[in-house]
Order: sequence, then C-alpha cells, then structure tokens
Amino acid sequence: MVDNNAALEEIREYAEENNVPIMTEDGIKFLTNYIRKHNIKKILEIGAAIGYSAIMMALVDNEIEITTIERDEKRYLEAVKNIKKFKLENRINLIYKDAFDVKLDDTYDLLFIDAAKAQNIKFFEMFSKNLNPKGTIITDNMNFHGLVDKELDEIKSRNLRALIRKLKDYAVFLKENKNYETEFLDIGDGIAISIPR
Repeated sequence: MVDNNAALEEIREYAEENNVPIMTEDGIKFLTNYIRKHNIKKILEIGAAIGYSAIMMALVDNEIEITTIERDEKRYLEAVKNIKKFKLENRINLIYKDAFDVKLDDTYDLLFIDAAKAQNIKFFEMFSKNLNPKGTIITDNMNFHGLVDKELDEIKSRNLRALIRKLKDYAVFLKENKNYETEFLDIGDGIAISIPR
C-alpha cells in the first residue's frame, strides 16, 4: 500500500526542486473541500503539470473521474509516474497535447484552469461549453504571487508585465461576463470561482 502522505510530500519536493508550479497548500485544501462539499464527480483540468492537483482531487472520493491535459513532455511523463504510484490511472485520464488541440464531447461538473496564464480567456471560452449547466469553473493563480495588484510599471521584466496584463484582462473578462457570476477569493495564489448565471 502506498503511503499517500509520503508520496504527496515527494511530489511537492520534486515541484520545488524543479520549479514546477503546483497549487499552494491552502489553495489545494480549498479546491478539495469545494469538490467534496458540492459533490463534484467529473472534472476537466487544463494544465496537469506533474499530476499533483489531479491526484489530490481524485483522492477526495473514489467515484471522481478526471481528464487532465498537459503539453510539456517532461511534466507529462512525471505526471504519468505519479498517477501510477497512486494507482489512479483508471480514474485520471491524462492527455499529452496542447489544450487548444483537444476536442472533448463530454461534459464536466468542474472545469479547473491552471495552465498558461496568458491563455486563460481562450481556455475559458473554449472549454466552458463542456461544463454541465450547474457546473463550476475554478481558475488558480489569479494574484500571481501578488503581482496582479501592482502597477504594471512597477514590474521590471517585459515578459512578466505582459503576463500580468493578461491576468488583469482575464479578471475584467470574468467580472464583465454576463453568463457567469464570479467570486474572487484571496486563497492560495488567488482563486476565481465562476458559476453559470
């Protein structure tokens, strides 16, 4: 029997050593509690990274099924290994592709967006059609290490400035979206919860 806590700690250590962004502890706790509380069973995750959040979500309940997409080969292979370690390969369907090349017919209770931040609006628009009418869209990293609250001219790096501008645009897109009611929470690295109106 795999010791889940030890195995999860290994994943967290790998993420830290290899600069793989995974959810913060309070972020993942919020997410898993939300899944439990709302009896969510089918999840689509954009951005698997090394499989940490998918594993954490799958461990909430034996009936949960997750489809998760990752385009980075090294991270994808690490995710395959981690998912196998937890014997979750029958409940976590890992797709090695760019999310924009993935066409899905299924519908999901939860769409979890945690991939290339600059593409959040496109991910939202593309995959919200796979959401059940009573489903939820959760986006992580809305604060991006506190940088979203800063003025753009305070940010030295041009690439980072462009990314933060896209995140600010995404927040505006969510606030002004007539089809969804969005709540912004200062949990972890900032979480947005969007529910169809």
